[in-house]
Amino acid sequence: MKTPKKMKIAKPLFLAMAILVFQSALGQTGNSVISFFPEGTILHGNIAYNNDTLPKHLLDIYLPPKVKGKVPLIVFIHGGGWIGNDKYADIGYMKNTVAEILNKGYALASIDYRFATQAIFPAQIKDCNRAVSFLYDKAEQYGFDKERIALMGFSAGGHLASFQGLSNNDKVDDFFMPGTSHDFSFKAVVDFYGPSELILFPGANDPKSPEALLIGAAPLERPDLAKIASPTSYVDENNPPFLIIHGEKDDLVSPRQSQLLSAWLTVKGVENELIIVPEAPHFGEMFDVENIRTKVIGFLEKHLK
Repeated sequence: MKTPKKMKIAKPLFLAMAILVFQSALGQTGNSVISFFPEGTILHGNIAYNNDTLPKHLLDIYLPPKVKGKVPLIVFIHGGGWIGNDKYADIGYMKNTVAEILNKGYALASIDYRFATQAIFPAQIKDCNRAVSFLYDKAEQYGFDKERIALMGFSAGGHLASFQGLSNNDKVDDFFMPGTSHDFSFKAVVDFYGPSELILFPGANDPKSPEALLIGAAPLERPDLAKIASPTSYVDENNPPFLIIHGEKDDLVSPRQSQLLSAWLTVKGVENELIIVPEAPHFGEMFDVENIRTKVIGFLEKHLK
């Protein structure tokens, strides 16, 4: 396993704010976000991906209307500081982008994962890998092309998407549920304002910060754990291409987190593009505008078609 490097999350404010800004419309009892998808979208909702009854081991699959042949799959990972929200979160303020993803003929699977308050890292990446393993194994049933899978994550979900995409080729057993497939790979990763180096967070010495809750200790007290949980630790020349998007005025996850990840990818010769959105905060509809949506769809078209 490669030695990890540094990442940074946010102030203690991130803990409370993350829950508020990513709060989903419904929770686990229904799915009103289906109205944001194109008419005719096929929904397979609340699928248990780990053969258990944990509410956080569920995913939703959205299939494009009039599917012809096997379709590429986008795995959508929500934000919330690793301690809040669910698989409906982020879809609401990104509704035009998710609609365009379906209109372009992609399937989207939005996944839940255990909170850091339920189980510390690497539980979250184990859940993400388990969800993708399930989707990979069920590709024939749902009509996915298992050779064309991309990741898309937001904030804490951006951290997990980056981590999953970067560590995948290392096949670290500790990042997978026992007895599950390691065979899948990723063609691309879209990272919206995800942390990349835990030690770089202002709250790195605070045992109550979100990053401390994630790894079970303040990062500056356990830099070894912080390193293991930081996406930059797994950057190598065999990683998939990245599109990284971050708000210029993000005061929860500093843009330097994305700048650092982009720099590491560039040093290792991995295709990547970093977009700093002028005046944009940590999340919101400023990321669902046409010019960014065009970048996202173009990136997916290039690597999944």
